[in-house]
Amino acid sequence: MRRPSLRGLSLSLLVLVSGCAHTGRGSNASPPDAEVMARIQDWEDLRSLGDGQLVSLATGAPDSRVRARALRALARIQDVATLDAVVAGLRHEEPRVRGEAAFAAGELALSWEALTDAERARLTAPLLEAEVVERDAQVHFTQLDTLGRLATPEAFARLVERMTGSDVDVAGRASLSLGVAARRGGAAVVKDVPLAPAQALMASDRPSAARYGGAYLVATAKRAEALSTLRQCFADEDADIRALCAKAMGDIGGPEDAVVLGTLLDDSVPRVAAEASRSLAKLAARCSGACVPLEVLKTLSSQVKRVAEGQETPLPVGSSPREATRARSAEGHPILALAQQGLPALGAPVLESLRSAIADPRLRSQASKLALADLGWLDCRLAAALDRQRGELVEVLRCGGDTVSEERRLALGLREVALSPNKAPAVFAETYLRHPSARVRLTAMEVLAERPTPGTASAVAELLGSEDPVVAGSAAATLGRLKDPSTLKGVQVLADRVPSEPDLADPVAGALVALEGVSAEPRMRQWLTHPHANVRRVAAAALTELTGKPVRSERVALPRDTFRPAPAPQGAGLVLRTDKGDITVRLDAEDAPLTSGNLVGLARKGYFNGITFHRVVPDFVAQGGDPRGDGEGGPGYSIRCEMTRRPYQRGVLGMALSGKDTGGSQFFFTHAPQPHLDGRYTAFGEVVSGMDVVDALLEGDVIRDVSVVTLP
Repeated sequence: MRRPSLRGLSLSLLVLVSGCAHTGRGSNASPPDAEVMARIQDWEDLRSLGDGQLVSLATGAPDSRVRARALRALARIQDVATLDAVVAGLRHEEPRVRGEAAFAAGELALSWEALTDAERARLTAPLLEAEVVERDAQVHFTQLDTLGRLATPEAFARLVERMTGSDVDVAGRASLSLGVAARRGGAAVVKDVPLAPAQALMASDRPSAARYGGAYLVATAKRAEALSTLRQCFADEDADIRALCAKAMGDIGGPEDAVVLGTLLDDSVPRVAAEASRSLAKLAARCSGACVPLEVLKTLSSQVKRVAEGQETPLPVGSSPREATRARSAEGHPILALAQQGLPALGAPVLESLRSAIADPRLRSQASKLALADLGWLDCRLAAALDRQRGELVEVLRCGGDTVSEERRLALGLREVALSPNKAPAVFAETYLRHPSARVRLTAMEVLAERPTPGTASAVAELLGSEDPVVAGSAAATLGRLKDPSTLKGVQVLADRVPSEPDLADPVAGALVALEGVSAEPRMRQWLTHPHANVRRVAAAALTELTGKPVRSERVALPRDTFRPAPAPQGAGLVLRTDKGDITVRLDAEDAPLTSGNLVGLARKGYFNGITFHRVVPDFVAQGGDPRGDGEGGPGYSIRCEMTRRPYQRGVLGMALSGKDTGGSQFFFTHAPQPHLDGRYTAFGEVVSGMDVVDALLEGDVIRDVSVVTLP
């Protein structure tokens, strides 16, 4: 995209804002001014307001398309100083402008640096005025979403009013908005919201979107009064609704619900079975004697057989061996969910019985190479769950046969041991601080942060000088938790690297606050002006903690030479090839050109070839794109977020983040709708074929290669 000269831009803006542009107020018969649209893109990515010109376009451009695009840029920049411009857009006569203004208000509400109560109120009042007269359905839905994000008492009151109205579509969306507020802020934020209207929306004769909205609020509110409704919705025809209700049972159900949850372990959709398995594990954690949930979980051995043999997994006639393997792999998600959730010590026999089923030589003799790899990883997951119970590395040292590397076994086991209720000093973990694998060293520090030994601080301090910034940052974070003052100097030396290595900011700031206290304030003040948004966010949070008063960073425009990906061409798509099949993705080249272009550019370089899906959470996401394989890696640069209005439905492609504008190469696919992610992580594509492959992924599955294609 050509960048216009400043002189040409000034002339264009003068003509446009004066009202003499070619396009009229509402006709938009001709394309919008390309030069101005390019400059808006430029300002947006540089996080600049263009010396006030961007706000002028958002509030005064006669062409509604330019005005809407400027508001989208303000949404992505998230500067509270533009609040009045956003409010002005809520009253515009064009629906596209009102919709973008409502979206921008929601993005301000989701700012990584939280708005004050007064600022939320300033957005709520005009939004309520606009909502009551809105006639465009899509704009109205965006307004309802934003009311939930603002989460003010007045916003909640309006959502409750809409939830009880006669328009079932609006009622469902209002209920969903309240549920998302509860998911983000905790059930307590909706403690005064009545659930009866949401329960009424879950009736079988209501549209699926309304039923889902009702179920989402009922599930996230976590109140015992909704138990009967949740039990009834296990029979809903929509798998996403069944999964929601199964998930809620783990929070508010009781042992008497175990048998009913057990019926969902045989659900035809594995992600529903995964939620049932996870909830049964949560119920088991509350057992004190005879435990029905554990008895029910023993039936998961049937899933082991399905993974190995494909039993009870009907496939179309003529299915290829790879398709058969893919179908079997998805059956492993309930076992993976159980292992990730973990069981109390009295549940050890269940984990052991599942491992015995996996080790059955009769099953293994019939399993394909891919199935054996799946079984090997599930075995290690179960072994790690046993080691978590005991707080020692034992079972993972001999799990998985020859299908799981020592590095993966150790990293998995140490991470689980860090979660153990056993808090005795973990002397064994110090050995792994010197392991050649960075992934193992990181997880060893996780254990020692929870269970330090007398020599932990000095051993960890040696890693502060690591050339690997992830290892050095993790060492700083660990030392901050240990609060050994003798390590402060080393942390201060590492802090000097933050200006050139922004990813270090978060762990180093936490360590400085813990070790240096108020003396860290001058350095944090310096970081408030750093060009990288996440460094400023971290500094503001640290200063808020140190001073006891809210501190917000200033917006700082990026230098013009900051890396920017080339935009993706229109119609661009990606094909990810795995041993379980291909995943074809259509990219949002129009709404998220730079985020899409970033993946296109990396794919063309062969960047993703051989990289794994390092994180798979059943019924949530499958995440990949990290060359390190530990969730901490990237391409060596970060890109800015391009928040879109695409909702996180099943099969949406999103950009993983560790803070504001920290995207790189890590991406994720959603297994099911995740509305709490909307507007928080860039959604920039969707799976158009191969969703069954996404469903079948397990941690460690390899991306063989990624090709760039043009899709119709």
